[in-house]
Amino acid sequence: MPDVVFKIDQSKSMWDQDVPGHNRWHPGIPAVTEVQPGDEFRVECREWTDGQIHNDDSANDVRDVVLDRCHVLSGPIAVQGAEPGDLLVIDILDLGPVPQERGSAAGQGWGYTGVFAKTNGGGFLTDYFPDSLKAIWDFHGQQATSRHLPGIRYTGITHPGLFGTAPSAELLAKWNERERALISTDPNRVPPLALPPNPNEALAGQLRQGSAEFDRVANEGARTVPAREQGGNHDIKNFTRGSRVLYPVFVPGGNLSGGDLHFSQGDGEITFCGAIEMGGYIDFGVDLIKGGMEKYGVTNNPVFLPGNVEPRYSEFMSFIGVSVDHEANTNYYMDATIAYRNACLNAIEYLKKFGYTGEQAYLLLGSAPIEGRISGIVDIPNACCSLYLPVEIFDFDIRPGAAGPTRSGRGQAALTS
Repeated sequence: MPDVVFKIDQSKSMWDQDVPGHNRWHPGIPAVTEVQPGDEFRVECREWTDGQIHNDDSANDVRDVVLDRCHVLSGPIAVQGAEPGDLLVIDILDLGPVPQERGSAAGQGWGYTGVFAKTNGGGFLTDYFPDSLKAIWDFHGQQATSRHLPGIRYTGITHPGLFGTAPSAELLAKWNERERALISTDPNRVPPLALPPNPNEALAGQLRQGSAEFDRVANEGARTVPAREQGGNHDIKNFTRGSRVLYPVFVPGGNLSGGDLHFSQGDGEITFCGAIEMGGYIDFGVDLIKGGMEKYGVTNNPVFLPGNVEPRYSEFMSFIGVSVDHEANTNYYMDATIAYRNACLNAIEYLKKFGYTGEQAYLLLGSAPIEGRISGIVDIPNACCSLYLPVEIFDFDIRPGAAGPTRSGRGQAALTS
């Protein structure tokens, strides 16, 4: 096993760790350790909400999540010799859930998928599913089943939802400027258009709360919800074992941090908290390409080489969506977001014919290894997106036939009281 450079006691909050992590992006958060190019090492991670979600049959915990605490990240980890303009080469060697003997946190034999309430973050289909939902998944080696979605069993593509390097002060200022400008276009929108810096529940590694350095990070630090130039919350399901990621370096040492480990996820993570969330570990190899940002033109986002570890599903039901609001009979010009939303809604309506509720189908599409594709982006005025759902994950046949769908009572998702 590689050396553990960031260790987590899964029975404790990230705030109470011997070496705390952080939940904001800021160049002022000091590195907790340093590794050298060529090293291999392990990083342990908390589940992204810091243990706010429980293994039960109520979605009240999802409804009441304090998003100001999220994401709790492990790091920062400096790489010796890394300088602004370099590329940090990260190989994902292995990752997995919390070992069974390590407490009862998410990842120790189980994980969850959640839908956030529209008033607290929402999700891709929040106008259709405005209330909080939850499904608990039990791990069986590489496979997952859920008491909240019976009749389904699939192999996950385990991956980190979030890793990235620290921004420079100049880059951080650009983020905050542009996101505040976006919010100002509709400041009262629910859910909001973006999450600006917020000192509430801020965690800044080993900086002492109340110090000038901590206050600066808390008041300026960028929230971790979106992906940005330095990486961040990409939520790419194929970002798994065997992948190599090239991260831009903006500060000396690079300062790599991350977490938000997923047992499985569908393309788009459409429920927002839509993967099978867990705590666990991830093993990395690290190297540097000096001056790599200019050499390869990698300046505005990381690039990565996907690994070759993924489930071998070969038969799919494909659902199509175009950029039209059918209820209002309104066209949107080449809008892939609208098109993919319609593909998701079409898949949900189809699954309801087999006895699943819309809520169950929504949770499934966020967590199962579905494939989302932009199929047509040139045929004016309608963008066309498609969603590929593996038929082998069901223990009954969902393919259409003359006899019609096999409808059965299939329970329900965890709801709020």
